[in-house]
Amino acid sequence: MKTDIEPTSSAAGSPSKVKTRSTGRAGDKIFLGLSRGSGIALLVIMAAIAAFLTYRAAIAISKDEANFLTTFEWNTGTSPMRFGIAVLAYGTVVSSIIAMVIAVPVAVGIALFISHYAPRRLATPVAYVIDLLAAVPSIVYGLWGALFLVPHLTGLYTWFDDYLGWTGIFSYQGGAARSLFTVGILLAIMILPIVTSVSREVFRQVPKMHEEAALALGATRWEVIRMSVLPFGRSGIISASMLGLGRALGETMAVATVLSPNFLIETSLLDPGGGTFAQNIASRFKEAGNDGRDALIASGLVLFVITLLVNGAARMIIARRKEYSGTAA
Repeated sequence: MKTDIEPTSSAAGSPSKVKTRSTGRAGDKIFLGLSRGSGIALLVIMAAIAAFLTYRAAIAISKDEANFLTTFEWNTGTSPMRFGIAVLAYGTVVSSIIAMVIAVPVAVGIALFISHYAPRRLATPVAYVIDLLAAVPSIVYGLWGALFLVPHLTGLYTWFDDYLGWTGIFSYQGGAARSLFTVGILLAIMILPIVTSVSREVFRQVPKMHEEAALALGATRWEVIRMSVLPFGRSGIISASMLGLGRALGETMAVATVLSPNFLIETSLLDPGGGTFAQNIASRFKEAGNDGRDALIASGLVLFVITLLVNGAARMIIARRKEYSGTAA
């Protein structure tokens, strides 16, 4: 009898268990569907953007009488049209590289100071101020750069010319400092909070056991950072740098406010002139006709491709070596 009752009692309790499990499975299916739908929607949106840019770019390039990739000219109001992206590609890449060279070491240093050196009562307000820099609008940075940064860079430019002018890259002929180097400095300030914030959070995730083990072996503070913190956070630093680079590549209003654009590639980084994709689109879009807007969209397609290549390269760098993963630190 006991053997008959026990299955009955267990069977009596089984409906609630079955109901719970079925509800869990239904929730998993809903979550899976929403997640999958979000991923597919993102791919569809990206594909739609790429298709739109490619279609409009093809129309513009078919009407271009010059070489789209190598021409140092942008005349879309004439018939036939002659325009090219050589100067824009050069200015975008060079200004972004300058920004990264300046911003990344400073940002990593600030992140290490906040996470491992500064006392809590100092680290908290410093981190708060750094985070606030990310909330400043681009146009405010542009106005500050045009009214304050440009006039105060003349002394630095003169110093570069005195000591490094012989290289040709840092020769200075005088005039307002509205050059790609100034743009790079301004972009470095703008991407600094992004790189700092992400790097700081990554450094805070370093396992305490790693640091304590290094200290127990007699390592100094710097050796702990070099052997434990930086290897663990390397992938995070790369990701943060790519986020900053993405903003630097696509920054518009700040660059348009500071730069004195022309369609020449100057040997010196300190000479006024040059241009970027985003700055050129912002300054010309309002006055451009239909063909001119198609030409600007064609340049936007190139910037879109450059951004995808940069992010793809970052993913390859992270995946190429296992030690970039924090688990190998």
